[in-house]
Amino acid sequence: MKLAGLKSVDSAHEESIWAAAWAPAADHRPTALLLTGALDETVRVWRPDDLAAAGSPARGHALGVVSLAAHPAGTLAAAVSLDSYVRVFDVDSGASVATLEAPPSEVWGVQFHPKGNALAAAGGGSGSVKLWDTEKWQPIASLAVPRLEGARPDKTGSGKFVLSVAWSPDGKLLACGSMDGTIAVYDAVRMKFLHHLEGHHMPVRSMVFSPVDPHILFTASDDCHIHIYDAKEKSLIGAMSGHASWVLSIDVSPDGMAVATGSSDRTVRLWDINTRTSVQTMSNHSDQVWAVAFRPPGGMGVRAGRLASVSDDKSISLYDYS
Repeated sequence: MKLAGLKSVDSAHEESIWAAAWAPAADHRPTALLLTGALDETVRVWRPDDLAAAGSPARGHALGVVSLAAHPAGTLAAAVSLDSYVRVFDVDSGASVATLEAPPSEVWGVQFHPKGNALAAAGGGSGSVKLWDTEKWQPIASLAVPRLEGARPDKTGSGKFVLSVAWSPDGKLLACGSMDGTIAVYDAVRMKFLHHLEGHHMPVRSMVFSPVDPHILFTASDDCHIHIYDAKEKSLIGAMSGHASWVLSIDVSPDGMAVATGSSDRTVRLWDINTRTSVQTMSNHSDQVWAVAFRPPGGMGVRAGRLASVSDDKSISLYDYS
């Protein structure tokens, strides 16, 4: 796999862009759309090939948008803000569908269940993962993140500050990453804590499961490393390094053969999973790269893969991959 720069948009937002996600093609819309969220309190929608704006920005947050997730049906998305609310909105119109609060702390990473029937959010200083149903947007559960025996409390003093969350593609596992570098894994069917995954020593800000193996979890950390875990068997099966600073974001290609990462070293890297090596470095951005996102498969006329990256420099970069 190789990346080729396709299009960049400077000043895509008025402030730093911290979030990106693809809304899959939907019954009424034959192509996926790129969503970006920024500290200017808006979510903007972009066409997948030329990065032309598609519709009006989605508004409603009182502070910056730090995380985005799209519903697998492609019609809805969830935006997380520093104002401690999760706003669910219609992708095409920008209209608000629901506003979710997760007291007593701010929310960070967010992700829909693969079947779309639940939304999970990393609960920051609450030391938990919050879950809502997506029919009536009512709370389902709050899964506490246990402290490792003998572990020191992180900056919250409560033991855990939860930053990232991911569902396995079969919906059976749920994982979350914390400020102290530990990862908690849950049985998502029984809503039961299973075990911790260890190996990182700094915040785990981003994670994603393999689309082809529901047990394989990829994680990105401020310790400059990318880890590969068997989340079910509680084992670290690989590690990759090459970034010169914090790894802020990670995503896996739809075929499960590569991962892309964004870093505070201002680069995007592409990694071959089989050889566990960095095979390409892209330097399109002039500041930290907060999010990378592969376009999901499906849609009319899709002949090539797409990867998007966003940055503190307010720009979006779009890449072909083949």
